[in-house]
Amino acid sequence: MLKEFKEFLTKSNALALAVGVIIGAASGKVVSALVADVLMPIIGLVLPRGDWRDASINIGRSTVDKAGKVSVNAIKYGDFLGNVVDFVCIAFVVFLIAKLLLKPAPEEPAAPSQTCPFCKESNAVDATRCRACTSELKSA
Repeated sequence: MLKEFKEFLTKSNALALAVGVIIGAASGKVVSALVADVLMPIIGLVLPRGDWRDASINIGRSTVDKAGKVSVNAIKYGDFLGNVVDFVCIAFVVFLIAKLLLKPAPEEPAAPSQTCPFCKESNAVDATRCRACTSELKSA
């Protein structure tokens, strides 16, 4: 059973997927920390109000419960915009990592060929007849 499990992991790329998910989650946390701890304070200096992640539009009226806690109906657009910035930064980092790791293999040069003057079919250089129309080809 252990052998079958090992074959499953290697043949189905489940192990590679698991590693990718773990690395993706870890890099997401790192990028979120970078955005929250490095970029947002700089952005906060430029904006008139530094705590823009807490920005909201109050709708309706506020209520006070028996314990004295005030609750306000509000649209919290600052938190939403902060999460959008996090997502864009994470997506960009993942794009850069994928671009670096998944470079396409260089294409092999095409084998030299000659074109049939009648049907324009590509044939091997040393062919004497066209493979499509069987016309006689001139040697190069």
